[in-house]
Amino acid sequence: MASTSSLFIGLTGLNTHSRKLDIIGNNIANVNTTAFKSSRIMFETLFQSNLGFGTAPTANSGGVNPTQIGNGVGVGAIQRNFNNGTINATGDLRDLAIDGSGFFMVESNGSTFYTRAGSFRQDIADNLTTATGERLLGYGVDEDFNLVTGELVPINIPIGRQTIAEATSNISIVGNLDKSGDIPTQGSTIELMASSISGPTILGGGFISSTSLLTSIDDPSNPGTAQFSAGQTIRLTSDASKGGGSLPRADLEITATTSVQDLMTFLEQALGIQDTGGPNPDGSTPGVTVDPTTGVISIVGNVGTENNLQISTGDLRLVDTDGTTSLGAAFETNQVAEADGESVRTTVSAFDSLGTSVLVDVVMVLDSTPNTGPVWRYFIESDADTDLDLSVATGTLQFDTEGQINPDDNSVQVTIDRENTGADNPLSFNLNFLADSGQTTSLATGSNIIGLTTDGLPPGTLENFATGDDGTIVGRFSNGAIRTMGQVVLAKFSNPAGLIDQGGNLFGTGPNSGPAAIASPGQLGLGAVVSGALEASNVDLGQEFTQMILTSTGYSASSRVIRTTDELLQQLLVLGR
Repeated sequence: MASTSSLFIGLTGLNTHSRKLDIIGNNIANVNTTAFKSSRIMFETLFQSNLGFGTAPTANSGGVNPTQIGNGVGVGAIQRNFNNGTINATGDLRDLAIDGSGFFMVESNGSTFYTRAGSFRQDIADNLTTATGERLLGYGVDEDFNLVTGELVPINIPIGRQTIAEATSNISIVGNLDKSGDIPTQGSTIELMASSISGPTILGGGFISSTSLLTSIDDPSNPGTAQFSAGQTIRLTSDASKGGGSLPRADLEITATTSVQDLMTFLEQALGIQDTGGPNPDGSTPGVTVDPTTGVISIVGNVGTENNLQISTGDLRLVDTDGTTSLGAAFETNQVAEADGESVRTTVSAFDSLGTSVLVDVVMVLDSTPNTGPVWRYFIESDADTDLDLSVATGTLQFDTEGQINPDDNSVQVTIDRENTGADNPLSFNLNFLADSGQTTSLATGSNIIGLTTDGLPPGTLENFATGDDGTIVGRFSNGAIRTMGQVVLAKFSNPAGLIDQGGNLFGTGPNSGPAAIASPGQLGLGAVVSGALEASNVDLGQEFTQMILTSTGYSASSRVIRTTDELLQQLLVLGR
């Protein structure tokens, strides 16, 4: 008699092969899905109908095997293949692939997911996200672009929005200083006179002194009246020069208490005359003084042709209270002496913390040539210094008898005021005369120095980024700066097959996956990150088509069992007619 149980056995074959066809169909459908991991179904026999468990052999008879009839087939397991797919280049540096066993970490609405699909793009907030909006997690950076590894944060790359500027900390000057040049004998000397034969006098008689008020000086063109009034301005125009180059315009506003000493201090600062700690070789001391016996104001500059001052009558001008109308020359000038001595000038550019260019003039003057080697004096000044005083620093540099600079005496600390500019105040940097890529020498050949290298950066905007194999994201700014923008981290599981597929190329932890072990790419066997590439599906079409044939055969055979059983049952029913 035909058994109805064979109908149900055939049915289990149909069901399981149908499930297998679902798996194969899903694999084939995802053959072009980024980083898709194929699956396979494993069959198992269902419980057995036991007609007998068998017996053990005895001394008089042999043993009997169990008598069992199977009840069909069932799904034993669905196993996911986490082998790596082929890594294909895309040319888009936002695309990332993992050459190893790790997973990218992404988050959405406070939940963390794991994925192998690295087709990341930026959202409106500049976060790197998956195609379905989950944000890529990793390590961020602090304001100095140092990685902060304490917590995971969304990776944010603000292209076109983030700007940086960096203050200069080192400038290198290289070249040669001619040790055979002329040693200075004097600085420039300029006298300020009321006329070609007399120094200024005060109202009521007598020559001016340092304590005299400007408003008490007698007008030589209209004796008995004051030459200067409160509210007027004494202006040093840019027609005045130093070393052949124009001096920046400077103004001294006259008040009721402005004295001759205030005028002399103004001139020292506006002309950048530096205190060298002693007199010039001719005995005159750099600075501005007044002779109370003649009323003549004397301006003595520093030595070196590049420090030579030239102020003609009219370069020091009196401006009316409206700030624009010229009232003529404030003083007549008399050039008594010109600065001499071997010297050379160069201008270097530094940057403050906002990236503003700060021009700094460096003048080198031959000081002496003792037996120990040439000595040069540097004069550093800058009109970018926010106070009136042009002078920044002065000092000497010692060279040996071979023209090489003393390694312990090759750097000068430069400090420039940047008050009320919005930048960090002051700007401080090292001016180096000895660097890895060159140095300043003092040999018997022409003087010529240039600024070789300058660190610090002008303002720049983030233009692009790329990811290294260790997951470090570096950004390139329009000013040439390369800075760390973050780091992609990876997760690893002791049993990745235990992960739960959440759809959208995402996985979540499962009871049998174990917790995520988080580390930087290259650690814990996580593998490296490949930028500008995506991992392809690991579906093997040849294998899938072969399994499809076998599945179709199994399905057909199971349906044949059902049909054969039906035919036998029909034959049995015929006997009852």
